[in-house]
Amino acid sequence: MIIVTGGAGFIGSCIVRELNDMGYTDILIVDHIQKTEKWKNLSNKIYTEYMNRDDFLARLPEFEGRVSHVIHMGACSSTTETDFDFLYQNNFAYTKALWNFCTDARCSFLYASSAATYGAGEYGFDDRMDIQKLRPLNGYGYSKQLFDLWVQKQERAPKQHVGFKFFNVYGPNEYCKGSMASVVFHTFQSIQKTGEMGIFKSYRKDYADGQQLRDFIYVKDLCKVVRFMMEHSEINGLFNLGTGKARSFYDLAGAVFDAMGLARRIRFVEMPEALRGKYQYFTEAKMDKLREAGYQDAFYSLEDGVLEYVREYLDHENQVY
Repeated sequence: MIIVTGGAGFIGSCIVRELNDMGYTDILIVDHIQKTEKWKNLSNKIYTEYMNRDDFLARLPEFEGRVSHVIHMGACSSTTETDFDFLYQNNFAYTKALWNFCTDARCSFLYASSAATYGAGEYGFDDRMDIQKLRPLNGYGYSKQLFDLWVQKQERAPKQHVGFKFFNVYGPNEYCKGSMASVVFHTFQSIQKTGEMGIFKSYRKDYADGQQLRDFIYVKDLCKVVRFMMEHSEINGLFNLGTGKARSFYDLAGAVFDAMGLARRIRFVEMPEALRGKYQYFTEAKMDKLREAGYQDAFYSLEDGVLEYVREYLDHENQVY
């Protein structure tokens, strides 16, 4: 059995699709769907059972000896969440419980960290650096950082343990993420409604308006890396997962207009004052560590990823992958 937490969410459901494509169907989906439409992300997947996240930990011991991998994508990923007690329990304590289970059960543990742990990027974005130096800018990033730091102190570990520092992920199945959906998704929505897209002005002299840079990665590339790690159980550690090439928000908006076959109508808008002191102007994953671990596949370019996402999914009433 493979357990996928957050398995009805954006990244988790895409990983389940990858697992099905690999021939795995004995999958336990753990999530917290409630009254959302995340269930749609499971409608074309094959799995054994769905379980609510609040019931799962109590039942965890019954799965010992039956599990080969726990793929832990479940978390509160809102960078604006202010209830730190919730973030601590949901993102840190919950993940520790799964690590301990996988250690005792001698199974693989693949889990989501985050590029938000890098904070403002003053120390760069190198997954080989001393993570003790990092100072995340929000509670979400700090909750992920806490677990990465905790792992360093553990004398006992799962059979395999791999953490992924996801950068800016976009792609199908993110439709229920609301304000936390990717800029690609929000750009498409804005263009459909108004015919234009507003992107933030710059408040730094060294960046022109719209030229703030991010490392945008298509979710299908992420799934391929998860598959690679499953096929190479000898690999352990904390890895960046971006493309290694930063692109501007202006480039992204332009790619969406182009994919929709429309003339570009991009305007620059004021950034909310609450964001200005916490805003990242540049992120770019150092990818040498993953490459040296043996992963050689090329990543989607921003233009190719956006084109596929728009034309195969968003243009088809948010088609599920």
